[in-house]
Amino acid sequence: MVRASNFIITFLNCVSLLASLVCLGFSIWFGFNNSATLCEKVLQKPLLLLGLCLLAVSVLGLVGSSCRVTFIMWIYLFVLFLLIVGLLCFTLFTILVTNKNVSKALSGKGYKEMKTGDYTKWLQKYVVNEENWKEIKSCLVDTKFCQRIPTGKGEKFYKYNLSATQSSCCKPPTHCGLEFHNATYWTMPKTGPAVADNDCKTWSNVQSKLCYNCQSCKMAFLDHIKNDWNILSFVNLGLLIFVLFVYGVGCCAFRNNKAKGQHKKKQCPA
Repeated sequence: MVRASNFIITFLNCVSLLASLVCLGFSIWFGFNNSATLCEKVLQKPLLLLGLCLLAVSVLGLVGSSCRVTFIMWIYLFVLFLLIVGLLCFTLFTILVTNKNVSKALSGKGYKEMKTGDYTKWLQKYVVNEENWKEIKSCLVDTKFCQRIPTGKGEKFYKYNLSATQSSCCKPPTHCGLEFHNATYWTMPKTGPAVADNDCKTWSNVQSKLCYNCQSCKMAFLDHIKNDWNILSFVNLGLLIFVLFVYGVGCCAFRNNKAKGQHKKKQCPA
């Protein structure tokens, strides 16, 4: 059992070391690859940060467990403790900013009304602000998001089951009453839009614009982010349990190292 905990820590840190090298490799590739899109380059800094953090933690764990250096093992456990606290806080944060009941309480409206007021102020401020939305639009254009929707004509088009993001970003709102030509080409009637909605005027047949600046598009993207973050909160919870397990095994390895050090001191002649 004495060696088991050290072996488990060594094995887990070898895996995390390989993962860190993969993250750093992709980050470097995105940085030097001229053909990489802006959407892909958005991942460069997060991957670099994640890779460096994993690399530092892995090296600490490997040195502490393999070489049985008690001080390094103590630093490793301290870093893991900070990671546990951070994961716990982030999990609670994701639940808070994406919770349906919280959104209703803040806006006074139901979620299904699909208004930007139905989301917490944090999501509205940091997701759909001018700087971030510019990058999001660039990603949608680079990935040819709206070119994936079906190209049926007339009534056949309206029967397609479009996602909320496709419906809100790739075509004008239905209530605007614009005339359909194809999936991404609509014209304004001579009488003007059916309702007084800014999104009706924001719509553009330019394929790099479409309805990307529409409030309905931002609203649909917020809804997509909210759903993704709900999933992320469960992933974080699973990761938290895993880190707690590693922390527990690390504590055993720390005690083993400390006990072995004390045993060696007792064997030394006075």
